[in-house]
Amino acid sequence: MPNKELIKFIIEARKRGFDDYQIKEPLLKEGWKVDEIEDAFASLKPKYKYKNKISLFLDNELLKMIEKRAKKNMFTISEQIEDIIRRSCLNSKKTKKEEQKLDDMLVSLFSRRQYGKDKKSK
Repeated sequence: MPNKELIKFIIEARKRGFDDYQIKEPLLKEGWKVDEIEDAFASLKPKYKYKNKISLFLDNELLKMIEKRAKKNMFTISEQIEDIIRRSCLNSKKTKKEEQKLDDMLVSLFSRRQYGKDKKSK
């Protein structure tokens, strides 16, 4: 069972804008055991029933950049993150298709088949 005092501390620190790394460092320096800290953080992780929901902890600088982009695109932060992930997936599909086209072209160049005038002579 995680330490209730530790859980309250973590919740309060997150409310004040500290990321998990910034919370863990001073706890370790104050002598808290790693296992106790990890148990407390694990107890705070949301329990989702659906695989289409995720939880992210972002660095403050990264979050500011995403907020700025979201404001520019008139999105909420979650919509902006979803857009970034979607675009990344689409770009990876395009890259694979381009690689396939290149492979097809290379195969045709190095194929043993002969085209044009040389085809009749053999």
